Amino acid sequence: MDRQPTLEGERLLLRPLRQDDWDALFAVASDPLIWEVHPANDRCQEPVFRAFFDDALAHGGALAVIDKATGEIVGSSRFQGYDPADGGSVEIGWTFLGRSHWGGSYNAEMKRLMLAHALANVERVVFRVGETNWRSRGAMEKIGGRLTDRIDITELPAGPARHVIYEIDRQSFASGPLSD
Repeated sequence: MDRQPTLEGERLLLRPLRQDDWDALFAVASDPLIWEVHPANDRCQEPVFRAFFDDALAHGGALAVIDKATGEIVGSSRFQGYDPADGGSVEIGWTFLGRSHWGGSYNAEMKRLMLAHALANVERVVFRVGETNWRSRGAMEKIGGRLTDRIDITELPAGPARHVIYEIDRQSFASGPLSD
């Protein structure tokens, strides 16, 4: 599975993240309200976001999200944890959008593009969401994510963070479009 494709929708272009995207992406990520309910709520700080950005480049799978109308970077997402066994799975995560792109259909378009690409190659996509991140959990439910009974605990500098796991499989994605 190509974890760094270029994907184009009606309003968004997703392309592989590059080192020279730093300034534009940090300008978006430096807004503390983006991270207010996220387990890593200090990610708006330059050294914390630098580690996040460097990790994205080092592991591959990271995509810059570009608003086609303006040509500006408005966020980022990743394909990570690709596992070809048993029909295959991949994780979509580390997603954020600037507040200018909240509340509309941008997240649904981005996830539709990423899910269509992933599910052409794997049977299911998983999403790890901070247990108390009500904003991301609501977004997962809007796009048809199914909450599983799995929990993942990630060690962050501030301590352990519990994540719930959502899934979308090929069959459920094919049965209907994501809602906006």
